[in-house]
Amino acid sequence: MIGLDTNVLVRYIAQDDPRQSPKATSLIESLTADAPGYISIVSVVELVWVLTGCYASTKGEICEVLETLLRTKEIIVAHADTVWKALRLFKEGKADFADCLIERSANEAGCGYTTTFDRDAAKHCGMRLID
Repeated sequence: MIGLDTNVLVRYIAQDDPRQSPKATSLIESLTADAPGYISIVSVVELVWVLTGCYASTKGEICEVLETLLRTKEIIVAHADTVWKALRLFKEGKADFADCLIERSANEAGCGYTTTFDRDAAKHCGMRLID
């Protein structure tokens, strides 16, 4: 198993760099179920942030990318069950993905609720607002 940094994932998905994209493609397409790539939870969040902020990807496009990564047997996503739950929450509502992942991660850890000062996070992904 080898770790995949966010920039490798972005180069593979965006196919926008004439030098790095082919290298990322070659690496990712060489992965197998017996020798998979590993994506950390930090890289998942960074990937969503980069695709949204730098590439203006739509929510639908982001969901498609994450679903593909989660379903690919040659890739292991850290805490995949929690990422799936956050993705479902993200798809259904108006919260941003990071807030959904924070809330679902806390829930999975046994927290009764997650507190926040972010009104949107409280309204859209079930966190409790601190007034």
